[in-house]
Amino acid sequence: MVSLDDAVVARLDSQGSHFEVLIDPHLGQAMKNGEDVDLEDLLAVDEVFKDARKGDRISDEHVQKVFQTSDIEEVVRKIVMEGDIQLTTEQRRQMTEEKRKQIITYIANNAINPQMKAPHPPQRIENAMNEARVHVDPFKPVESQVKDVMDAIKPLIPIRLEKTTIAVKLSADNYGKVYKDITDFGVIKKEEWTGAGFWIGLVEIPAGMQGDFFDRLNNKTHGDVETKIVE
Repeated sequence: MVSLDDAVVARLDSQGSHFEVLIDPHLGQAMKNGEDVDLEDLLAVDEVFKDARKGDRISDEHVQKVFQTSDIEEVVRKIVMEGDIQLTTEQRRQMTEEKRKQIITYIANNAINPQMKAPHPPQRIENAMNEARVHVDPFKPVESQVKDVMDAIKPLIPIRLEKTTIAVKLSADNYGKVYKDITDFGVIKKEEWTGAGFWIGLVEIPAGMQGDFFDRLNNKTHGDVETKIVE
């Protein structure tokens, strides 16, 4: 359960009434993003208020009338999902910076410099975002903001989102060591076992992660792996 000092107000106006709950701002945003959030962790106080800061609570009868339920979890979820989360200036700054880092990581992992056929370092992406004065919304999911960010930085650096297909050849012993790593990185589009006992697969991964992919396989197999980028 979040402390009262760290909690923020989530509020919703419905049917002429005002409803507020005190919540953890990060978990509130996670809930808005569709993540599964434990109500006990989300709430600072297990109550619905007219004015949370004054402690002016709403009667259970009125909650039932407006929301058609007295289930606190359903009511809180509706307030959070359909209402607004009120952040302090510092909380908004921290959440915006956190979302900014997530966007940079996503682009670094999924995009390449099409001229060099290589990923951009995160710092280069961050510098381009700063130069383009990119606005980051702390409440919107990363994926829904990537297109706008890419459009803003394309005039500054050559970049595009791309998938890479890599052919991988492994011995039976090494296959067992790295199969999960391969599926963590991407999608196996085709696979087969040769008569000599080798596994050959075509793996599609985000283009920006190819360096990490090669490093992971080489480390796990001590270099006993064959890889090739398939054009």
